[in-house]
Amino acid sequence: MAEKDINIEDEELQEEQPVEEETDKESEPTENSESTEDSEDSEDSEEKSPLEKVQDEIAELKNQLLYKVAEFDNYRKRTLKERAELILNGGEKFITAILPILDDMERAIENGAKTEDPEVLREGMTLIHQKFLKTLESQGVTRIDTENADFDTDVHEAVAMVPGMGDDKKGKVIDCLQPGYKLNDKVIRHAKVAVGQ
Repeated sequence: MAEKDINIEDEELQEEQPVEEETDKESEPTENSESTEDSEDSEDSEEKSPLEKVQDEIAELKNQLLYKVAEFDNYRKRTLKERAELILNGGEKFITAILPILDDMERAIENGAKTEDPEVLREGMTLIHQKFLKTLESQGVTRIDTENADFDTDVHEAVAMVPGMGDDKKGKVIDCLQPGYKLNDKVIRHAKVAVGQ
């Protein structure tokens, strides 16, 4: 009986040992599976990291675009306002320049009532006219030359053709009926002329 008991105990020990080994084996894969999951999580975080970087960059570019659009809108509004002010008050410099001439004309009218000498009036009007022409020139306004000039459609407007003037006067300006003017080399009024035919 003692041998049988020993044999039974040996068998029981042998049966218990494989069970322990099996539990050890089961626990090992669990640790491996956890480490595998950790590695997958770290891979996911690595995959998300470039994505997050790109999303952050897109958000930053959107903000920059919004700032640029707002800045351009402010620039456009400011430019429109400046243009409107320029149109409204653009002639201020010119008006300021010709106001002294207006004062001279008013003084000439007052003095004309005091004198009966036409020569004095003529001289005063000539001085005012010269002053006005100088003021116009200072503002960039010049008179178009028509004396013995070739007819040029860019600056002249033919209102009459004069026949029988000879070959030397053909295509030339014979007479200026209304003077023309340029503003900084841009024709603002064509000279109305008679042209030889």
